[in-house]
Amino acid sequence: MKVEFIEPALLELDDAIEYYNFESPGLGTKFLDEKLLNIRMIQKYPNAWPKYSVHTYKITLRKFPYHLIFTKKQNILYIIAVAHQHRKPEYWISRISNKG
Repeated sequence: MKVEFIEPALLELDDAIEYYNFESPGLGTKFLDEKLLNIRMIQKYPNAWPKYSVHTYKITLRKFPYHLIFTKKQNILYIIAVAHQHRKPEYWISRISNKG
């Protein structure tokens, strides 16, 4: 399946990578590597993840306190949010209106 990040989710990913690289050089790369691993898992097993809302699914990273929130439409997985687990839950809900 094809994966697409919506613009706000891509910005969240970039911000998290930058933050982790600032905290410790190379840590942002490890964060990105884990995100890519999770994306490959979503692509391979798109129906294996728990529903998070009516139209979304969530995968939780193992080494970082983040979720990938995604939705499926035809053969495309849209990454809706790269959400920190301890900040403003469901702030991204308005993003799914045209993707879900």
